[in-house]
Amino acid sequence: MKTSIILTFAFLLLASGASKAQTAQDATPVKKDIALQLYSLRSDIAKDYDGTVQKAGDAGYTAVEAASYDDGKFYGKTPEEFKASIENAGMTVLSSHTGKGLSDTELATKDFSESLKWWDRCIAAHKAAGMKYIVTPSMPVPKTLKDLQTYCEYYNEIGKRCKENGMSYGYHNHSYEFVKIEDKVMYDYMLENTDPEYVFFEMDVYWAIRGGQSPVDYFNKYKNRFTLLHIKDNKELGQSGMVGFDAIFKNTDAAGTKHLIVEVEQYNFTPIESVKKSLEYLQNCPLVKESYDK
Repeated sequence: MKTSIILTFAFLLLASGASKAQTAQDATPVKKDIALQLYSLRSDIAKDYDGTVQKAGDAGYTAVEAASYDDGKFYGKTPEEFKASIENAGMTVLSSHTGKGLSDTELATKDFSESLKWWDRCIAAHKAAGMKYIVTPSMPVPKTLKDLQTYCEYYNEIGKRCKENGMSYGYHNHSYEFVKIEDKVMYDYMLENTDPEYVFFEMDVYWAIRGGQSPVDYFNKYKNRFTLLHIKDNKELGQSGMVGFDAIFKNTDAAGTKHLIVEVEQYNFTPIESVKKSLEYLQNCPLVKESYDK
């Protein structure tokens, strides 16, 4: 009888321990697929590229968006070297910010041939680096809708060339795209006059709000145009209270979002601590999906 009681007690202890272990395992947060815009770590990268990229991978980021394309290289590395350095840090190469504005002659004549030669070389380098997306990060505000239409046609042509090479082309906003040119909001005109087959939009949600706009309204008005989202706040994510991230994350299906990309431009902490805290915010937010590209 005593032996039976002891064995029963031992079994209950083991069962309890197993239950607690399972609960702890179930509570372990799933690693979410979140990319980092490397501009967030620009000062650290300038001092120690390899060490900084490794810290981003160690922090838990799964992919990167580059911001240093120049003459066929990324951060001074060949496309192949750049790709290898990112993969060695446990991440993948997702996207890149780069662009080329039109000259006055090109704007007047709509002859983009010289700029498109540059783009052909640029696209080849990005393809060699394993990029999925190329994003133009900004543009000058045109004086007329006619000039803005020319830029839309230019972006369509770049997008065609990217698609032919297995990539997608997009445009990233700041706040000034929400000004009016003649009688039309610049950003709306771009959305309505670029071909969705060739041009997507990487909405920077922080800059949209600074431009007096609701990202969610745009997601629902222009469905499936926002393949990438720059998830940004005044400093670290969630610290300002001015960005309605919950509403944004609830409407990513309407937006057509495939990837979230963190960007931190100003800091309360060191840059690496700031990007870590921003990632933790997303990891802990139950509204953020494990992956959007499924």
